[in-house]
Amino acid sequence: MGSFPPSNSGDQNAQRRSQRVIVKVSVMVLAGEADKKSVSEETRTVTVNAHGAMILLGLKVSIGQLLTLRNPRTGEEVACRVVYVSPHESEKRQVGVDFMNPCPRFWRISFPPPDWTTQSPEAKGSPRRPASTPQNSKQKK
Repeated sequence: MGSFPPSNSGDQNAQRRSQRVIVKVSVMVLAGEADKKSVSEETRTVTVNAHGAMILLGLKVSIGQLLTLRNPRTGEEVACRVVYVSPHESEKRQVGVDFMNPCPRFWRISFPPPDWTTQSPEAKGSPRRPASTPQNSKQKK
């Protein structure tokens, strides 16, 4: 058995350029084909980051293919390249796209700072402090 290259071992998040945010955002995917008319599909994201997204897509695409994403709420468009296609056969596959140029404002959300982790005090999973305001304060009058 062969060994894996060092780039494939270890924490994949260490290689990320920006934090992923799990959010469903409606997008229109436009795919231009050299020998056919362009095709489009309305879909949604699974995760987003400043450099791209993971989307659910029924269109057949291949790694390296150029696409355009349109934000239907703003009309803004951004060019991207397919960098991942889920191997799972289903009605829609997960497709990873990488923006040609970073465009964090495309999603209209605030991203966590680069040093943010699930251990950060702002994380939902962190232990909560007990409430400091008494609940029965209105009944004392």
